[in-house]
Amino acid sequence: MPAPQPPKQSPGGAAWSDGLGLLAIRAVQIIAVVVLVAGAIWGMRYLTVVVIPVILAIVFAAAFEPLMRMMRRAMPAALATVIALLGVVVVIGGIGWLVVRAVIDEAPELYRSAQEGVAQIIAWVEHLPFGIDPAQLEEWWQTAQDLLFSSSVGSAVGSGALAGVGALASFVTGFVLMVVILFFFLKDGPEIWAFLTRPFEGEWYDRMQRVGTKTVDTLGAYVRGTAAVAAVDAIGIGIGLWILQVPLWFPLMLVVFLLAFIPIVGATLAGVLGALVALVDGGIVKALIVVAIVIVVNQLEGNFLQPVLMGRALKLHALAILIALTIGTVLSGIVGAVLAVPIAAVIWGVIQVWDGPDLPAKWARKKKRPQHVEA
Repeated sequence: MPAPQPPKQSPGGAAWSDGLGLLAIRAVQIIAVVVLVAGAIWGMRYLTVVVIPVILAIVFAAAFEPLMRMMRRAMPAALATVIALLGVVVVIGGIGWLVVRAVIDEAPELYRSAQEGVAQIIAWVEHLPFGIDPAQLEEWWQTAQDLLFSSSVGSAVGSGALAGVGALASFVTGFVLMVVILFFFLKDGPEIWAFLTRPFEGEWYDRMQRVGTKTVDTLGAYVRGTAAVAAVDAIGIGIGLWILQVPLWFPLMLVVFLLAFIPIVGATLAGVLGALVALVDGGIVKALIVVAIVIVVNQLEGNFLQPVLMGRALKLHALAILIALTIGTVLSGIVGAVLAVPIAAVIWGVIQVWDGPDLPAKWARKKKRPQHVEA
């Protein structure tokens, strides 16, 4: 009995079955995925007033989840949520009031120190081996002061104030929306996720449950760990600035705390800012001491605190952090830079539980190296 012949392919089908045809199919699939992702990003950029508050609310809700879980056992969920939100508002409002008060009190002294620092720089320039006219430097400084307080700058500030009003309105809208969304996430977070996972069944339902749990755990651990590390950085650098009697040491300490949420770049910016203020107030020696304090604190944080507080599971490669920071900054500025790394950590965490509680996605599993048997 003759063997059955394989079905003949049409010329068009044969063209898509060879190597070049398979490559073309993959290329079309990749293009479709890129277009879909680009469309989603384009849509989110036009809806930042909604997208950013929702993401921030998710991050804060994940950070407060252990506290809310404990408070729900002692009181109704609505009361626990109100107490948590009021506590956050009181803390943030008090810190903001202290910062504004410190800036108002020390701004005149800092301006005087800045004038003295410029005079010291001019005097130092006079002793350089190559010729620079000190009179020209003084003329430049006077021109800069005149320009700063000129009517043209005032009109520019006035026109910029109109744009600032619009930006402030958008900020207030986004902040109020974030608070409202955060209230419902803290109060009814598990119920909201259960509603969103209703369409899934079987294996996909279990996968979505793992994704939700891993997202909350990763975001919460990241935010709490980063906040603890940032607090240690701010306290260490703040004590150093206070001992050196650097003006605005308390606002600078808070700036260090906030910038520490931007990995790699934030610590450098905080150190530069503190060194500049110290340079204006006390000269090059005080600035170098501030730089040394920042380096020591950052080394202690990177080598000892982060591995303990952040955990190895959240440790991303430096290249992945830099790429995430770049993408986040391009898409959403400072907010994107702050959110980029936790989002990247969540994506990597979801990949780690995609096929099981401890089973990463197939393509992300470690390959076992074949053992060579010696003859």
